[in-house]
Parts: sequence; structure tokens; C-alpha cells
Amino acid sequence: MINITPTQLRKAADIQEEILELQSELNGILGTPGPAETAKTDAPRKKYKFSAASRAKMRAAQKARWAAIKGTAPSEEAAPKKKRKMSAEGLANIRAGVAKRMAAQGKAAKPAKKAKRKVTPAMKAALERAWAARRAMSKAT
Repeated sequence: MINITPTQLRKAADIQEEILELQSELNGILGTPGPAETAKTDAPRKKYKFSAASRAKMRAAQKARWAAIKGTAPSEEAAPKKKRKMSAEGLANIRAGVAKRMAAQGKAAKPAKKAKRKVTPAMKAALERAWAARRAMSKAT
């Protein structure tokens, strides 16, 4: 490349220009972007952020579209499912089954936990009176 004459360099530049013209003509026929057009799109794209309100609107619109596809009416607020509670009888049956399996394996079943007592307002008042009396006794001595 160092030993190229100016005429050879000019001829190479002319050929390069012809190649670019033919390439752009081919791209015009085929409808594909050329190297000059793709260079423009290499710039970093700006990131857009949506506000919470606009995201909520988009979410509502998408739910409405899905409802239209499924043939159901979109509900404004989907009610959360209530937690199902196990009956005392069902819990006793499970515990009995566990105890039976543990006995079959030769192990002792764990004792059932005692139910926690709930502190009633009357009980709370009695405790507060007892603590007040205890504090009074400790201050007196």
C-alpha cells in the first residue's frame, strides 16, 4: 500500500465510488438499507420511562383487550381469594395419621402444641394491677 502511485490511488477511489453507487441502486430496488443508512441508526437509543399513571392505563387497556378475546367482562378489581381454613376435625385426622405412621416406624409422635391463651382486657388490667403492686412493694423497701 505504501508504494501506490497517485494514479492508482485515484483509480481505486473511482472504483470505490462506483461500487457505492451500484450498492445504493441495488438497495433501492430490493428495499434494504445500505451501509450509509445503517450507520445512522447505530446511535444509542433514548430510553423512555412511563409514569405510574400511564403504566396503569396501559395495564387496564391490555386487560380489556384480553377480556375481549376471552369473551369475559374485565373486572375493575379482582377480589383476592379468601384463605381456606381447615376444620378442627380435619386437623385431628391429619395428626392421628401422623401419629399412626410414627408409631409404625417405632418413633414417638410429637405432642400437640397447646393453644395460646388470648389476653382479654380484664386479664390485662389484672396483670397491670399486679405489676403496679409489685413495683410499689419494691419502692417501699
